[in-house]
Amino acid sequence: MSEIKRIECGKRMSQAVVANGMVWLAGQVGEPGASVADQTRAVLAQVDRLLAEAGTDKTRIVSAQIWMADMADFAQMNAVWDEWVAEGHAPARATGEAKLATPDYKVEIIVTALL
Repeated sequence: MSEIKRIECGKRMSQAVVANGMVWLAGQVGEPGASVADQTRAVLAQVDRLLAEAGTDKTRIVSAQIWMADMADFAQMNAVWDEWVAEGHAPARATGEAKLATPDYKVEIIVTALL
């Protein structure tokens, strides 16, 4: 049976779960009310931090789901994403519009990576 490691485990959810050579991150959000660009930067910093704690990094991301409160902000989010993603290591990615947990959240990113 494979060991499961839970990072920042709370009553409702863990921020990351590691099992069978993979890492699943919970949806990460930035500072409520900040710009889309600033929220995206904050989210990607959290992704970097959680992946490092799990023992991996952004070059090992295999999949990303990005939820945006308003697709009109797509270009702003992409500008930050494009600066952050490691050249030659872009994951499979999907982006959609959704009502997020609070109207102050503009972007939420969920990633899956390999160790």
